Amino acid sequence: MRLFVAVLPPDEVLDDLEAHVEPRRDAGPEIRWTDRQQWHVTLAFLGAVPEARVEPLTDALAEAAARRDPLVLRLAGAGAFPGPDAARVLWAGVEQLRGDLGAAAAGIRRAASAAGASPDGTRFRAHVTLGRFHRPTEATRWIRALDAWEGPAWQVGALALVESHLGQGRERRPRHEVLAELPLRP
Repeated sequence: MRLFVAVLPPDEVLDDLEAHVEPRRDAGPEIRWTDRQQWHVTLAFLGAVPEARVEPLTDALAEAAARRDPLVLRLAGAGAFPGPDAARVLWAGVEQLRGDLGAAAAGIRRAASAAGASPDGTRFRAHVTLGRFHRPTEATRWIRALDAWEGPAWQVGALALVESHLGQGRERRPRHEVLAELPLRP
């Protein structure tokens, strides 16, 4: 099973982001825009996890999440990976209004490793992927078009363990299925 742990923004946040992105989709044929159902903030990508490890992994992740206070976040700004000069990914930023999302991600990654599901080694950078460029692209105009946007704040009360089903979504994109909610400390 291909798994990751994420923050899933609520519908009102996604509605606001979609209203900002939608008019720009047709202006960007060089971008393969992600679907709204794929908008999330990845805390840890775990890759392939054997089904037998999922239950102990879920327990370990739930325990780690329960030690964290709720977060208050807002999607705001934009950027590109690896950078604007040769961008492959266009993203919306995540602003932390209360709590430490980086510390939550580190705790989740430690718990996953201890449960035998080692996360990938990439550095955590809070973002929501909006689209992928077909080839490395100078993306300054896209960043400027999206950077001034600021979405509504929301309280994060739970994280999610998500399974990614490759090729099962629209146009053979991944389909995401929430396997478990991981509540933060009440």
